Amino acid sequence: MEAPRHRTTRDLKLGNRMSLLRTLYFDGPLTRRDLAPATGLSTATISNVTAELLADGVLREAGKVESDGGRPQILLEVDPGHARVVGVDVGETQVRVELMDLKLDERAGARYALAPGRHDPATVIEHIVAGVKEVVAEAGAAPVLGVGVAMPGIVEYGPDGVIHAKAFGWDAVPLGRMLMERLDPLPVHVENGAMTMGQAELWFGAGRGAQNAVIALIGSGVGSCIVAGGALYRGAGSSAGEWGHTTMAVAGRPCRCGSRGCLEAYVGAEGILDRYLAATGVVELSGQGEEADLERLLDDPSPAAVAVVDETVEYLGAGLADLLNLFNPELIVIGGWAGLMLAQRRLAGIQAAAGAYALGQPFATARIEPGLLGPDAVAKGAATPVIERFLSGEPPARTRARRT
Repeated sequence: MEAPRHRTTRDLKLGNRMSLLRTLYFDGPLTRRDLAPATGLSTATISNVTAELLADGVLREAGKVESDGGRPQILLEVDPGHARVVGVDVGETQVRVELMDLKLDERAGARYALAPGRHDPATVIEHIVAGVKEVVAEAGAAPVLGVGVAMPGIVEYGPDGVIHAKAFGWDAVPLGRMLMERLDPLPVHVENGAMTMGQAELWFGAGRGAQNAVIALIGSGVGSCIVAGGALYRGAGSSAGEWGHTTMAVAGRPCRCGSRGCLEAYVGAEGILDRYLAATGVVELSGQGEEADLERLLDDPSPAAVAVVDETVEYLGAGLADLLNLFNPELIVIGGWAGLMLAQRRLAGIQAAAGAYALGQPFATARIEPGLLGPDAVAKGAATPVIERFLSGEPPARTRARRT
């Protein structure tokens, strides 16, 4: 049995620094007096550490508050402009690259369309590398801490960031290592897209404060992020949350994963549009891409379109009921560009369908709400591993897959 490592003075100082930094990042602005009960640190320690963080430019003053009988107290917060991070969302239809400040506000962006069948690793990597170089050029004097990449499929944890993505035809592609070879010296973090969206919604969106929740990502495909006890649940092999590949109908519609009857084949954007085309014999809708096609379908008052959308709402409600019955979450967040389109128009119907299929107790104790961060929540979430590393004080790494 390995003996516990003795904590050095440096470890203690680093721990104090990170405790203050995390508290101010998530709960600031706060005064030095507020930080004492929030962190459990002494007044002297708080004074010393905040002075160092201010000198390093990590913190900034954010105004004053009056105090009882004394001088006004200075509010402190993490300076969002201290550094930049890059988040990359590799989706079915595009690669989205965003340069963000430390509060995940976008400072620059690049978009690259992905044509059907053009999801090979070489094409995707070229788009990512081009986008990162383009947005990093807009960072100015602010340092760029790293790049987070959100991918569909299963991410193996380890130095190579290996991806298994059936929708792309990828099997054991070492995306992290391949990107690091092109983007060195920037650290590269690889993560599943539903997990990144879930983390972003937990930090800054509809999931903030939730201890037991499911964040559902509905785009071309379908996935989810399961939150248990305030932490992301990943399972033994990092594939937890593949909600889109739970069986909705035995021997049902073919799914891109190779199985049949998966939920994704009924409520993913591609599945919704395919069902409409099969029911009507229409060759195509707008011809302007999947997002434009789905929006047009959802707003189409024709009986055929309404029937497909009604059916989709019921399937989605049944799928959410499965999550309610399995995990008993306090909250389900509907996100992803297609999920947000559906929730904007049919949230009450989705909630009612979930209630019709779920057990009464888990449904009664849960809320079903749309995400708050919009369609770029995946890209924002992709940058959270980079910020986690900044907040923890870990030294820069070359390539890593995300693990919480």
